[in-house]
Amino acid sequence: MSSLSILCNAAVTAGVVSGVVALVVGAILGAIVYKIVVNKKIDKSKTNAVKIIEEAYAEAKSIKKESQLEAREEAQKIRDEANNEVKERRGELQKQEERLDQREEYLTKKESSLDSKSEQLDNEKLQLETSKQQLADKIKEHEAIKEQMLEKLEKISGLTKKEAKDILLENVTEEAKKDAGVIIKRIEDEAKENADKIARDIVVTAIQKCATDTASETTVTTVALPSDEMKGRIIGREGRNIRSIESVTGVELIVDDTPESITISSFDPVRREVARLSLEKLIVDGRIHPARIEEIYEKASREVDRTIKEAGEDACNQVGIYNLNPELVKVLGRLKYRTSYGQNCLKHSIETSIIAGLLATELNVNVQVAKRGGLLHDIGKALDHEIEGTHVSIGVDLCKKYKESEEVIHCIQAHHGDVPFKSVEAVIVQVADAISSSRPGARRESFENYIKRLEQLEGICNEFKGVEKSYAISAGREVRIMVKPEQISDSESIVLAKDIAKKIENEMQYPGQIKVVVIRENRVTETAK
Repeated sequence: MSSLSILCNAAVTAGVVSGVVALVVGAILGAIVYKIVVNKKIDKSKTNAVKIIEEAYAEAKSIKKESQLEAREEAQKIRDEANNEVKERRGELQKQEERLDQREEYLTKKESSLDSKSEQLDNEKLQLETSKQQLADKIKEHEAIKEQMLEKLEKISGLTKKEAKDILLENVTEEAKKDAGVIIKRIEDEAKENADKIARDIVVTAIQKCATDTASETTVTTVALPSDEMKGRIIGREGRNIRSIESVTGVELIVDDTPESITISSFDPVRREVARLSLEKLIVDGRIHPARIEEIYEKASREVDRTIKEAGEDACNQVGIYNLNPELVKVLGRLKYRTSYGQNCLKHSIETSIIAGLLATELNVNVQVAKRGGLLHDIGKALDHEIEGTHVSIGVDLCKKYKESEEVIHCIQAHHGDVPFKSVEAVIVQVADAISSSRPGARRESFENYIKRLEQLEGICNEFKGVEKSYAISAGREVRIMVKPEQISDSESIVLAKDIAKKIENEMQYPGQIKVVVIRENRVTETAK
């Protein structure tokens, strides 16, 4: 058993040794094979590299050849274009040369024509000079003949020309003076016999019976406030309420340090009255905001319209005229808010009507025609802001529209002497108008001029397209223009302000400066239901 074990161990040992030897031999053979494979790959890579280089070289030569061909073609193209451009330039130059030749030929012909015309004008000038000299010779000849005739006449009469003229003028003047003096003396004597006493009695009687008061017109109205706290409410947040009031009513509100009062300024008494009523109603109501302001303004406007109608009816009743057309009565009532040289036009019309009636009674003519003519003679002044023309023409057209009689219309038409008088009543109306206007304290011319200037200022603004309404404020130193936003844009508002300012400068005379303010406002209203 022991020997067997030994043999087995020896066999195992020999097998192990053989395996190790085989493994070593295999590794050596693998290394040799790997080296051979690697060498083959290297040789193959070198071959491929040489091949790639050769291909690249061939491709570069091909690209170079193509580039040269393209360069040659491009150069040829450039040469062709240059040749074509040279040909075109040569053609244009040739055409220009032809045009210049034609122009030169035309100028040559023109020069020849001018030379011939110049020669013709010289000939005509020479002929004119000859004719002028002949005419001067004839004039001298006629003057000499005239002098000879005058000398002969002076010798025959024994007087010079100047002495004869002076004697003739003296005789004619003396004779005319004598005749004129006789006629004037006779007229004066006849007029003084009766006219002085009768006219004095009539005028005195008329003035005694007519005791119409004349109120002094102003341009401001003061509204009493319950407290100074109300000023802040009227002004509103950031001034929105006072801007709304001024925009709607067309007046200027003056808020100063005067305690418990606010001043309304406007040259138009109707606007001032509407604004006063609106403010008083707002103060009583207590709700002061833009929407409420517009609502109160509408109510105040209707109230003023009723007052105007009542004023017209009262005027008719006061003078005893009861069949006047209702529309004329309304227009007549508007004179309550119109002044002429500081004199209230409605009171002036009433006064003129009463004086005319008294004069007609004394002269035994138609009293009703004289009264109606006196009452309606200035009715055109109620509409002269709205209609073009003088108040006389406006009044005539208005009375024709409402079927007044021809006699009354003639009184209106002739009360300023625009047409010749056709009736005694027309003369009476003119006299009554003059008496009412010229009596002491009746009128103030400076106020009327001021009103006309502000009216002209607003009229200029209203002439422009897109202007809805305009208001002259601050005694005419500022005009505010409300425009229609759908017609005037923001950029157009700037141009409009400049155009209005330029027209005011060209057409008006005024002291200082006038500020032109164009206001454009968009307002959107919706009702929640």
